[in-house]
Amino acid sequence: MGNQVEKLTHLSYAEVPTSDPNGFEPDDDGPRIGVSYIFSNDDDDDHDDNFDHFPSDNKRENHEEKPFDPRNEMECAIYYREECIYERNTGAPDISETLTAESLLNNCTPGDLLEFVAAGQYPHWAVYVGDFQVVHLHRAEIKNNFLTDVSQGKRGRIVNGLYRYRALPPEVIVRNALDHVGARDRELYWRNSECFAAWCRFGKREFKIGGEIRIGKQPYRLKLHFTEKKSHVLEFQSLEDVIMEKRRNDQIGKDAVIQELANHLNATHEIKEQHFSN
Repeated sequence: MGNQVEKLTHLSYAEVPTSDPNGFEPDDDGPRIGVSYIFSNDDDDDHDDNFDHFPSDNKRENHEEKPFDPRNEMECAIYYREECIYERNTGAPDISETLTAESLLNNCTPGDLLEFVAAGQYPHWAVYVGDFQVVHLHRAEIKNNFLTDVSQGKRGRIVNGLYRYRALPPEVIVRNALDHVGARDRELYWRNSECFAAWCRFGKREFKIGGEIRIGKQPYRLKLHFTEKKSHVLEFQSLEDVIMEKRRNDQIGKDAVIQELANHLNATHEIKEQHFSN
């Protein structure tokens, strides 16, 4: 394999120990361990968009055929040990409301983090750097494009408040982004557009590839909220891994996540019944 990075297929919930989405722990369950994405590539590459040219009318129509539905968005929180470092509440006005690219331009200031969303796709993050432009990681390259081109007809929102880290000054955020324009392939230190954009704003090494050593106990927890009384928790060894799982959930949607968990719990119940019957 050498230095080439290969993309591994994501393991389903049926292949990892997990917990009851009701929040109750069976006495004989193992630890709630999430999937490690050590060899995964940038998940934004799964969509063959070309941000270097104006999007065609056909692409805009494709996004409109499957409008983003915030009701199918997974509410979640990320904890490092006992500290909440990320929280998405779909009822919050800044999260539930998405805007056209043109409307976003009227609300952006340099240093803002932007998230473009569409049903069935990974969210795409970018840093607004002023003059109607953003810097973003796409298809293994960091690019500087006009915001309206990057949107590709998707709706977007400003997501400065999702991560609870202290933001760097706006001029530093912009410089972090612009200094890496043109970096590609092995020059990259980020797994996906979200990790790159968040690093530009917060400067935390945890957003970088290999920023943390995956040894010992999983200090990160991803808590998925289904209702006020029902939730599910997965544990991870690095923030990078948590973000990859969170983004996968964003891509498949809340309904699919619930179905995966239900299938896993049913399979686990059947295995236990077979074990005790023997």
